[in-house]
Amino acid sequence: MKELMMTSRDATINLGRKIASQLRAGDVIVLKGDLGAGKTTFTKGLAAGLGIPDMIKSPTFTIIREYRNGRLPLYHMDVYRLENGGGDELGLEEYFDGDGVSVVEWPQYVADELPAEYLAINFQRTTKESSRVISLQPHGKHFERLVEGLEK
Repeated sequence: MKELMMTSRDATINLGRKIASQLRAGDVIVLKGDLGAGKTTFTKGLAAGLGIPDMIKSPTFTIIREYRNGRLPLYHMDVYRLENGGGDELGLEEYFDGDGVSVVEWPQYVADELPAEYLAINFQRTTKESSRVISLQPHGKHFERLVEGLEK
């Protein structure tokens, strides 16, 4: 696991851009953290790094937002509303095994649906308003290399 201190919104966006440069079709990133912790801000950076010009909004009420205008499609999922089950009915494996990058907010509600390899990112607020501690936990060799590459 790698921990990073983000001292601004721009730093979080830049982290997303940097990670996006190493992503490939079928990659899954799960985002954990409280409301307002920076998950959607990170996803905006990820989208920018994938060359997606669209405005990125939280998919809270739609569950899945699809952005297809970049190097890879981005599937941004907020599965909070599935806390009582129902993830298996969404066909998430089609996204996870598909042609794009899947970003899943509140992954604990679809834990049984997640693939064996993914990157877990935890966002934790600090006492300073714009600062966050971001923990990267890779699951699988591809994501281990990706996290190691961030140090360079």
